[in-house]
Amino acid sequence: MTDWRTLSARASLASHRLIGWIYWDPTGIRLFTELGVPNGLGYYITTRSAPLAKAGNDVVTAAFYSIRAEFISLCLDVARQHTTFEDSYRVRNEAVTAGLHEYAPEIAAHKSWPRNEDNPALSAWLAVNCIREWRGDTHFAILASEDISGVQAGLLHDAYLGYPGDWIPRSRGADDVQLEEAWNVLDARGFVTDGRINEAGLAYREYIEDKTNELCEKAWRALGAELTEKYCALIEPVGHKFLARIDATAGENWMPAARDSRRN
Repeated sequence: MTDWRTLSARASLASHRLIGWIYWDPTGIRLFTELGVPNGLGYYITTRSAPLAKAGNDVVTAAFYSIRAEFISLCLDVARQHTTFEDSYRVRNEAVTAGLHEYAPEIAAHKSWPRNEDNPALSAWLAVNCIREWRGDTHFAILASEDISGVQAGLLHDAYLGYPGDWIPRSRGADDVQLEEAWNVLDARGFVTDGRINEAGLAYREYIEDKTNELCEKAWRALGAELTEKYCALIEPVGHKFLARIDATAGENWMPAARDSRRN
């Protein structure tokens, strides 16, 4: 019998590592800047949300859930002034193709999916990105159903991974007022002791993760156990290469979903 929850978690971690490096990739930022965007401002937000951006800033803010609304609006409005979302998406994909062949040629050379036959590596990456983004949507839906805000979620995730202080919510634009409010709400729910997330809070965060993995089994079940195992076996050995790219271009805390826990 396949342990689908464990396999879902394993495949999801591999996917975070396969995808996340592009958000701080120097080639992607350079190509985005060459579209006319001053200093590549908003590369992460704009290129990630490009397929959705024409629906409006509020829609993108809702989809991102935990990133400050004012920052999202700034990024998208600057992009509208200087380029198009179609071109933003295109140059991001060009950077993906270059990066896959440079950082992990062993997977770029062997993946061949039937669609987009002229660029099978990009086709495969985009397919995994779709699954990964869907997992994110599912995770945020669970948080919303549990009445956990984006700032509260960041504080719980900090503790879950063993990150310093309130790093995750601050990295997404939370200010002191929002952080104080989030800590107070988590405290009222019994998740805080002496100013830190306690064992009850950590257990609750584990429940959120388990629920996300359970609901996201569907994508991997559709692929099948054998192919999912093959996918994990392909990506896991090179995951450190993609993490190294994030470390080098952004820093050692960025892309927390791709990180192992640092708790003792």
